[in-house]
Amino acid sequence: MSAQPSQPTAPQAIGHYIEGRRHAGRGASVPSYNPATGEVIGAVAMATPAEVNAAVKVAAEAFHGWSQTSPLKRARVMFRFKELIERDMDKLAAVITREHGKVLSDAKGELMRGLEVVEYACGIPELLKGEYTEQIGNDIDAWTMRQPLGVCAGITPFNFPAMVPMWMFPMALACGNSFVLKPSERDPSAALMLAELLKEAGLPDGVFNVVQGDKTAVDALLDHPSIRAVSFVGSTPIAEYIYARGTAAGKRVQALGGAKNHMIVMPDADIDKAADALIGAGYGAAGERCMAISVAVAVGDATADQLVAKLTPKVQALRVGNGMNADVEMGPVITAQHRDKIAGYIEDGLAAGAKLVVDGRGHRVMGCEQGFFLGGSLFDHVRPDMRIYREEIFGPVLCVVRVPDFGAALKLVNDHEYGNGTAIFTRDGHVAREFAHRVQVGMIGINVPIPVPMAFHSFGGWKRSLFGDHHAHGPEGVRFYTRQKAVTQRWLASEDSRGPEFAMPTH
Repeated sequence: MSAQPSQPTAPQAIGHYIEGRRHAGRGASVPSYNPATGEVIGAVAMATPAEVNAAVKVAAEAFHGWSQTSPLKRARVMFRFKELIERDMDKLAAVITREHGKVLSDAKGELMRGLEVVEYACGIPELLKGEYTEQIGNDIDAWTMRQPLGVCAGITPFNFPAMVPMWMFPMALACGNSFVLKPSERDPSAALMLAELLKEAGLPDGVFNVVQGDKTAVDALLDHPSIRAVSFVGSTPIAEYIYARGTAAGKRVQALGGAKNHMIVMPDADIDKAADALIGAGYGAAGERCMAISVAVAVGDATADQLVAKLTPKVQALRVGNGMNADVEMGPVITAQHRDKIAGYIEDGLAAGAKLVVDGRGHRVMGCEQGFFLGGSLFDHVRPDMRIYREEIFGPVLCVVRVPDFGAALKLVNDHEYGNGTAIFTRDGHVAREFAHRVQVGMIGINVPIPVPMAFHSFGGWKRSLFGDHHAHGPEGVRFYTRQKAVTQRWLASEDSRGPEFAMPTH
């Protein structure tokens, strides 16, 4: 009997999560893909304004009870949530790799970095403690308290479908807010899984909700009068839009935008270590990271020649393939359209006169011929006027810029419109200290290529990499998701009658 041909799997319907359960959605849907195979694996419902309004309404109703829950009980939910993520780590990572394309080890790393914020949120009873001063005047005491805002929203990108949401909602929830998350429609499933784990952890229904969607859903969140604060991570043009529209509607907004992260390599640096750092930081996750190093600034031609000589065989040897395979180092990019856009940047760099040392275009993976793959690309002799230098490519393309000295390298970094992350590799402590002191960038690595702060510090860039006054997670996260109250009180003895006081109060 002959074998029957296998039938393609029907795309999974992926909808919303409102009031503690999944909803199919009533609007149109868009396909989601497995970037490694090119197959359609999901049909993602796009929320209508009515569905967004329903999620916000539920969150507003749930806020009243949750905000009055003690910080200790909120912390216990976070503790349980942490345990559940650890239990389901492999399952979550597999879903991320399937929908995003990054290798499994990177997906697990993403979850671990998000988990650090959950761990930090477990300390919310301590983090919310105010300040108290006794006897600031006769019979007068004063103290401060931090209270939640209300309903908060998060709008998150495709490149970290678990970590970036976990930079937002654990802090928001621990502070006593309710939350509506709008994840990327490219990889929507991790958000739904996290929502179900929160319910299992004991979070009351309605406190955390997920709406899938596009600009229609985003605008509905930005315009909704019950949304008090909006967190966003994505490209700079969209970050600027989110900030302008959200603040015009009276909301508190933190909008983290794009990047063009430089790594300066000094003549005294260990070139082998610098090259290894650039390979991981430039090509990890196919360069689809806001903290990816996309520009290597080589100080001196001798340094540049050595660096390019070390990088070339490493880029050529990158193991590119399906991220589910344990031996793969770099997976596909997110969509065919993004692959083609990156290829267009490579063509533009060639036309502008940069030297293409390694060309990653046209890379094919056996068994995944329909996948959205590029190999690593390496440019040398890139100039600051070139588009491949100025703009965020968000792909596996590393540009080497040659400068004569440290001063020129520092000026190059400071002159760029973005100021997200940067690094320097050197053995000279004085140079490293000068760099950290003078560079106009929000996050700095010294012999560390991707200086993402731990959860108990805060994450954020400068210049056109951040719109708003607050960075993400850490102490800044507590401040963003709460408002401060200052209380001054006097208790007079019953026989003490001082009459009206008309002067400005003093001590």
